[in-house]
Amino acid sequence: MSTENLPQNPEQPPRKPRVAVVFGGRSSEHGISMVTAGAVLKAIDRTKYDVLPIGITRDGRWALTADDPERMAITERRTPDVEELAESGEGGVVLPVDPTNREVVYGEPGSVPKVLGEIDVVFPVLHGPYGEDGTLQGMLELSGVPYVGSGVLASAVGQDKEYMKRVFTSFGLRVGPYVVIRPREWERDESAARKKIVDFAGEHGWPLFVKPARAGSSIGITKVDDLAGLDEAIAEAQRHDPKILVEAALRGREIECGVLEFEDGPRASVPAEIPPPDTHAYYDFEAKYIDSTPGLVPAPLTPEETARVQRLAVEAFDAASCEGLVRADFFLTEDGEFVINEINTMPGFTPISMYPKMWQASGIEYGELVDRLIQAALRRSTGLR
Repeated sequence: MSTENLPQNPEQPPRKPRVAVVFGGRSSEHGISMVTAGAVLKAIDRTKYDVLPIGITRDGRWALTADDPERMAITERRTPDVEELAESGEGGVVLPVDPTNREVVYGEPGSVPKVLGEIDVVFPVLHGPYGEDGTLQGMLELSGVPYVGSGVLASAVGQDKEYMKRVFTSFGLRVGPYVVIRPREWERDESAARKKIVDFAGEHGWPLFVKPARAGSSIGITKVDDLAGLDEAIAEAQRHDPKILVEAALRGREIECGVLEFEDGPRASVPAEIPPPDTHAYYDFEAKYIDSTPGLVPAPLTPEETARVQRLAVEAFDAASCEGLVRADFFLTEDGEFVINEINTMPGFTPISMYPKMWQASGIEYGELVDRLIQAALRRSTGLR
């Protein structure tokens, strides 16, 4: 579907496409999703699009929220919350489940539901489970509503670090050593599961990185230098996901590359480098979002290295059947090889995030980037494609 194909009444001026920006959510990345949404709402061209902000609270209620990007910023080292912008503490927004009807309805207890009008595309700026992982994408597919970003499969693969690595390996992309502890393993025999990690450390050495298998924004990750810190790291990861991933530390430079879907296919941005932060053990949540550790854009790579990481980023995009956008994260190891760490199918989109910075350095400003993503979604149908 394109802008030109929107339903029109010949007696009225052409209707602008209506974009529902959905943000917040039930994951631990709720606040960062709101910061991303604030930047997107501020950037959307209101002369070209109508906008409907919809926030999902931490308990899963779909709330009608104020269109107020200024209140969606990090203030005093604190991320915002959907409840602070919700127009009601009880009202809920309902998206259509009938693909022949795109009307959004808002209702409050004891009141007649109010029709908010049709939506033409959803821009889901949700991070983590219950939004970035294919769940929301599946609902939108059932509703027949186009949306920005990857579909159900790619979103699910991009959220689960284990299966992401399995897919990359099957396509010939190099990944680092890792081991997975599933919930059943831990519940059945904690000591055996812990020994599995200790044996992994014995083979690959310390430090290790213990992570939730299905989370992002560096939340729940611990760098473990020795056996003494292992149990606490496992508990922290399991606070966010019962399935955990343990990775060997790779010695090398952290390189990121953005991928954007153009009319003729995906293209890669100039890459960026994330230097080791001065005040943090690694590039963790606070280094990314609170202290805003700056990246180097473009990364100081040779022309051959730049071309190689761009090619690998597009290969990762295609391997996972991604659409719209992806940020691909690599390590450039001491032996000169690029090892892919992960992809993000809805990467951080805040003003300080690396994805928009890389595209800005590639000649596409933030507002144009948002517009390209919306237009790509409008061109694409839902269903099998």
